[in-house]
Amino acid sequence: MSALPEEEFFRKLHPRHFNWNRQPAVWLLALLIGIAAGYATISLRLLIDLFTLISFQATEATLLDAATQLDWPMRLTIPTIGGLGVGIALYFLLPRGRTEGVADVIESRALHGGTIPLKTGLASATIATLSLGVGASSGREGPAIHLGGTLASIIARRFQHPPRIARILLGAGVAAAVSASFNAPLAGVLFALEVILGHYAPRAFAPIVIASVAGSVVCRLHIGDMPAFIIPHYTIESFWEGPAFAMLGVVSAIVAVAFIRSVQFTDRWARQIAIPLWARPAIGGFLIGLIALAFPHVLGVGYGATDDALKGQYSLILLLSLVVAKIAATTITMASRFGGGVFSPSLFIGAMTGGAFGILAGQIFPDIASQSGLYAIIGMAAVSAAILGAPISTTLIVFELTGDYAVMIALMIASSISTLLTQAMIGKSFFHMQLDARGLHASDGPQRLLLETIRVEEIMTADSSGLGQTIEDETPTLFPDETLERALDILDKSDLETVLVVDRKTPTQPIGYVYHKRALQIFNRALVEANIEEHR
Repeated sequence: MSALPEEEFFRKLHPRHFNWNRQPAVWLLALLIGIAAGYATISLRLLIDLFTLISFQATEATLLDAATQLDWPMRLTIPTIGGLGVGIALYFLLPRGRTEGVADVIESRALHGGTIPLKTGLASATIATLSLGVGASSGREGPAIHLGGTLASIIARRFQHPPRIARILLGAGVAAAVSASFNAPLAGVLFALEVILGHYAPRAFAPIVIASVAGSVVCRLHIGDMPAFIIPHYTIESFWEGPAFAMLGVVSAIVAVAFIRSVQFTDRWARQIAIPLWARPAIGGFLIGLIALAFPHVLGVGYGATDDALKGQYSLILLLSLVVAKIAATTITMASRFGGGVFSPSLFIGAMTGGAFGILAGQIFPDIASQSGLYAIIGMAAVSAAILGAPISTTLIVFELTGDYAVMIALMIASSISTLLTQAMIGKSFFHMQLDARGLHASDGPQRLLLETIRVEEIMTADSSGLGQTIEDETPTLFPDETLERALDILDKSDLETVLVVDRKTPTQPIGYVYHKRALQIFNRALVEANIEEHR
């Protein structure tokens, strides 16, 4: 007797039947990932609220008001003691001594076939929520993105998918997390394609859209159809303001570069100081508390202060002060190993920058300048686009918050200019700067990435016939863990067709050869496969 259609359908859900040729199966997994990532993002927000309630007797949304009313000893003590708890958690839960975020998801896509360990994902998310709950100046979106990627990785491994599909599902988890965080499904799709995958292959589009929509639906079912910020309706007073929007893009680029360089410098300086890992967040928490004595706005995610700036409720002096204070607090947070991301701080800094610019524009051109709140919205998009290296998705996030096509024009002008200038001054986004520090140049295209990630042991021809032969000092050799780039460099410079491979423990004993022709063939084949994945 033949199986019923529904029986045949469920039989094909078994991992052995999920393959690249069955796109509907991948779409179904994307739906599952979107739902899981949506609930994970909600859980993160609830955990942040729980830790904030324990620390400040407030929720994330009311943290600014609660912190403003606290006595100064408590503003100083809570981040310090909380930092000690974060340090202990880091010491026991994360051997690498830091939480993971968006850069690690990009690294997973580039090096590990979309694989993220479950323990690392859960530990990073927990420590990040604790960090934000005790006042660390960072963001919740980075941990949500990493957790969404972790869940996608688990599902991809469970169904034994090849790396090319696992990477698409990784993007699906990220899209759902962004969508659920901002209630912005379109922006979630573009962020996953633009930042994580780095391409817009048609085959990746449908699963990522499905996951993003699912994450947004989960968010709306449980939290409501509410955007991250409640923004008043602003209108552009005159299209003669175009030069002002362009100038705001220039200013936003300067602020973004200042932020990125500050994080780089502070992190490099902190690494040179011999402080135990468990004590670093406590020291950082004390410094953040000192800043919070004057500016409690910098504590936590900071969306309360961002919302006030978007409504035009701050003075010029306060806005400028908060730009400096938030950059300082966030660099301290990152250097002292608190958890969290830079998405929320970039929105905060951008809103303050745009608001200050808008006040100045109104004073210089009172007849044609729009309200400062409108400039705060534009600045929020422009600074975050430059820092994150994601002008399309960040512009869409802000557009989905406003729904105003006239404002969209201003967003595009400022964001494109700020991103281009930041790329000209630094050359990379914040995430790719983090990867560069680890020796992974993911922004330089697949050819550079393949040269850095393919190892000699993958291209060598094992041969023990050379055992016992004497290797002279000037004879070029390779180790199995060295890169294809190193191998090709030696082959080109020595003008040889083969190079000996030796073991690090016994460098005088050959274990194989690298043939020039074979190395080039493997490199070209990998380039072709990468090109197919990125364009189909």
